[in-house]
Amino acid sequence: MRDIITLPGIGGSGERHWQSRWEASDSRMRRFSPSSWDEPDLEDWVAALDRAVAQSKAEPVLVAHSLSCLLVAHWSWRGRYRASGALLVAPPDPSSPAFPPEAAGFADPPATTLPFESLVIASNDDPFGSLNYARTSANGWGSEFMEIGARGHINGTSGLGDWPEGRAALADLEARLR
Repeated sequence: MRDIITLPGIGGSGERHWQSRWEASDSRMRRFSPSSWDEPDLEDWVAALDRAVAQSKAEPVLVAHSLSCLLVAHWSWRGRYRASGALLVAPPDPSSPAFPPEAAGFADPPATTLPFESLVIASNDDPFGSLNYARTSANGWGSEFMEIGARGHINGTSGLGDWPEGRAALADLEARLR
């Protein structure tokens, strides 16, 4: 079984967030640790992800939410290590007025095919990124794309609980990596 590294967005993922709930119930999952969840710095987050991947016995699966979707795109070409796959949930649009100014360094992620299998999951009413932006990002990254209807930012306030549909999508992705 592969390690799974969870990558929350700004603020980290609180107790009600599906990432935190998954971590609590799956010993393969561990969270990467940047210096600050609230003042994201791309260089720091890339280095933190590289450290987390280096600690894995084999190429891990990444489970990114929000800003960390953009991180994965940047890291995939700058990091020293590799992942085997990535689940990219709710990528935010850096050109959106809702995009946090403190995350400006994450703008303009590479729009080239990621060097591993990936799946982008998006909601059709995400206040941080349109469905069109998510679909365009998926196409640029060579990712599969899944729309899950009106689920907001697919976070702790979306009422997803353990988000079994997301777990199923992760299991399907992992099955393709074997």
